[in-house]
Amino acid sequence: MQLQDIKFKKLKTKKRIGRGGSRGKTSGKGTKGQTSRSGNSTRAAERDFIKKVPKLRGYKFKGINEKIFSLNVSDIAKAFKGGEEVNQNTLHEKGLISKRGGKHSAVKILGNGEISVKVSVADCYLSKSAKEKIEKAGGSVTEKKGSKN
Repeated sequence: MQLQDIKFKKLKTKKRIGRGGSRGKTSGKGTKGQTSRSGNSTRAAERDFIKKVPKLRGYKFKGINEKIFSLNVSDIAKAFKGGEEVNQNTLHEKGLISKRGGKHSAVKILGNGEISVKVSVADCYLSKSAKEKIEKAGGSVTEKKGSKN
């Protein structure tokens, strides 16, 4: 046996399209458009969808209206003693409201329950019934401008 008699199994070459030659006109690439061009790499449709919809990227709309804590007159009667002032700072100290983003949110006092404690309310929104009950108990009210119904 000599070297020229050795038969090697011929390896099949990878099919390469778009190179001209015997394949004719479009060389197996189809006709016109983005996918027939060289360098075509279309990204998956899901990725385009995620880029279009901001919600899926983690963007959250904060909203136009400020968030308002609502408290009842009965909650204030339990937490405060006579003669104390009710405002956002004192409500936070007593643990009735929490801060959002390092700031005090607006507070609206509603008229559910009874109050017999004389308190002065400042910088809070009040419902009509809450205002009446606080004033009837001998307290004073300096309401925040622009009522929130």
